Amino acid sequence: MVPGIHRPAAVHVDLDAIRQNVRQELRHLELGQKLFAVVKANAYGHGAVKVAQVAAEEGTAGFCVALLDEALELRQAGITQPILVLGVTPAEYAVLAAANGVSLTVPDLAWLKAAAVKLAATDWQLKIHLAIDSGMGRIGFSEDQEFVAANDFLLAHECSFYVEGMFTHFASADSSDDSYFKQQVVRFNHLKDLLKVKPKWIHVDNTAASIFGKKIHSDLVRFGIGLYGLNPSSNPASSDLPAQIKLQPALSFESELVQVHMIHCGQGVGYGSTYVADGDQIIGTVPVGYADGFIRKFQGFKIKVGEEYCPIVGRVCMDQLMVRLPHEMPAGTKVVLIDNNPAAPNNIKAAADYVDTIHYEVACLLDDRLPRIYDHE
Repeated sequence: MVPGIHRPAAVHVDLDAIRQNVRQELRHLELGQKLFAVVKANAYGHGAVKVAQVAAEEGTAGFCVALLDEALELRQAGITQPILVLGVTPAEYAVLAAANGVSLTVPDLAWLKAAAVKLAATDWQLKIHLAIDSGMGRIGFSEDQEFVAANDFLLAHECSFYVEGMFTHFASADSSDDSYFKQQVVRFNHLKDLLKVKPKWIHVDNTAASIFGKKIHSDLVRFGIGLYGLNPSSNPASSDLPAQIKLQPALSFESELVQVHMIHCGQGVGYGSTYVADGDQIIGTVPVGYADGFIRKFQGFKIKVGEEYCPIVGRVCMDQLMVRLPHEMPAGTKVVLIDNNPAAPNNIKAAADYVDTIHYEVACLLDDRLPRIYDHE
């Protein structure tokens, strides 16, 4: 994807906010805990390499990604800290991961056996983390017999594997109702008691489990959405849970007006003419659309144009959207579609609430054709 550097639209990332969030969480860690920053999905739309570099400068001990390719991007950028791929990587790439010092997730015994075949012909030892499906229903060991068999297999193949970790992921650590969370803890601890190998790290804490004080032992905190200053409990149906650290949002999405013109009574705006003027109105065009990840459901959402909050009228197009202006404004007037000020009416939570989703999705949808501009480098 080629970033659109010749149009006035970009995602801005406040690196001071990233630094502040890392520092806050480092101070919040329990004695002996380490911080792994989660920079998957291009750091939740913020830019993986730059965010990882800043987090490393602030003392982050390691990183989590979703794909091996994301890990290799960090290695190529000079990141030397441990990197864990949280998703399932095809076993055929075990040697590639080992050669780059990247840790892979083990979902089941069949994967281990397949990876062992690839590693047997080399001198490489692969770092692995055993995934436990304690209730997410995604990946990992869930049956006692298979988990014990995997432990036995690892004991017989110590030259090929270094058991760096064992982990699970909570489905509802961000909820005020902790009943299912407790069920997952019980299930995880049961499988932990069956261990025959000795992982370096046993980790369960994500951002939510850490900043909402779940108080379960975890050698690592996998600091994801909190790294970007966003509350993991945020959703359209309820208020955010109070966090034990101060979170500072880092991302804003900015553009400008490229044309301003008058339309008259009865004229429509956008595909399908879903908006029809009831009189003379001034319409401004902004050069971003759903191809940039700003989806059609944002029709009607108010964005900041100059110092005014103006509604998006008509359907959001692939590459452009239109706003109704209260008065004439010049082309080139600044437009803030998403504000990193949590008090602004177009902050990322307000945007996510408007389209009935979570801010994770809004941030991740912002496409790579939007350049990332880093403030306070």
